[in-house]
Amino acid sequence: MNESGSIRVIIADDQELVRAGFAMVIGSQPDMEVVGQASDGTNAVQLTQSLHPDVVLMDVRMPGMDGIEATRRIASASDSGDGKQPIRVIILTTFDLDEYVMAAINAGASGFLLKDTEPETLLNSIRTVFQGNAIIAPSATKRLIEKMVQDGYAQHESSGDIPSGGGVGTGYAKTEGIANQPFYTDPELGLLTDREREVLVEVAHGLSNQEIADRLFISLPTVKTHVAHILSKIHARDRVQAVVFAYDNGLV
Repeated sequence: MNESGSIRVIIADDQELVRAGFAMVIGSQPDMEVVGQASDGTNAVQLTQSLHPDVVLMDVRMPGMDGIEATRRIASASDSGDGKQPIRVIILTTFDLDEYVMAAINAGASGFLLKDTEPETLLNSIRTVFQGNAIIAPSATKRLIEKMVQDGYAQHESSGDIPSGGGVGTGYAKTEGIANQPFYTDPELGLLTDREREVLVEVAHGLSNQEIADRLFISLPTVKTHVAHILSKIHARDRVQAVVFAYDNGLV
């Protein structure tokens, strides 16, 4: 954020029309300004180095350096310990690009949105990540979980790399003949109350706080409190890591 108090945003997308559309939406807000636009990952990295924005909207598939590699470089440089506020990256994706989401998260993205998201959701998401939190598109979360189950479980089964006592596992062995045999979960899982586990499962299924409140018949502030306690107990920086934790420990 600059001296005027506005959130500085860079838009990285290889389609000029998409960049123009996002720029128009962001530029309409008194607390935001677009300080740069990039048509590829290399340009995005260069702009973040020279302009040091607060938030980068990053397309995944671009010519040359893609959005995932650009995100990794931006996050790595941002974590250099120079005392500056970290640059937050929001990945922009479509249903056809779900296979890139986990790679983007691992690269250091603060979350991801679908490109056809509502303008108000986009703006609120920029404010959310600027404050140090993460955003995750509910519908994309559900597809992410499906892919994690398909790819993750398949990897454990095909490689025979199911841990017998150490490392993070899926909570239950999936090998034929020993189905539902527990083998390892993170110790932090035991710190969660029954209600917190219920909330975590719903978070992993992609529900918003309001949807969780409606489903579990509890108030919205109560859900927010549970989510905050969950993130603290499992040492997750955001909901994205909480989703991965839930998967790794067999909750979904």
